[in-house]
Amino acid sequence: MDDYPLLNLFWTMLWFFLWIMWLFLLFRVIMDVFRSHDLGGLAKAGWLILVLVLPYLGVLIYVVARGKSMSKRDAREAKEREAAFKAYVREAAGTDGRDGQDGPRGGSHVEDLSRLSDLKDKGALTEEEYQRAKSRILV
Repeated sequence: MDDYPLLNLFWTMLWFFLWIMWLFLLFRVIMDVFRSHDLGGLAKAGWLILVLVLPYLGVLIYVVARGKSMSKRDAREAKEREAAFKAYVREAAGTDGRDGQDGPRGGSHVEDLSRLSDLKDKGALTEEEYQRAKSRILV
């Protein structure tokens, strides 16, 4: 290690980091080319050939020419993913997204169980009626 000074190690690490960042950008550009719906097949093939034949120049040209639309596609995809996640959460929680209302009854399971418990505590329901109503709600 005596014949490899610390400054050379620093420069090696810097170049390695830049190479990794360029590879990340290259794959990002290739993914964006295939994800882009506004490009036809010939345009996608052209960009792909340019990026693969002249990698550094091709990536630079792509980022300059289509960087703004690239960020718009990323934002649109993030919104779609978020909407899909929220729909999944609503489905898993059993609500349909209308102010937390569940199905045609107009209330969530928790609210129904709370009302049943209140009715039982007030003496309006017997234990048997409470258990029957509770089992209908939870099914």
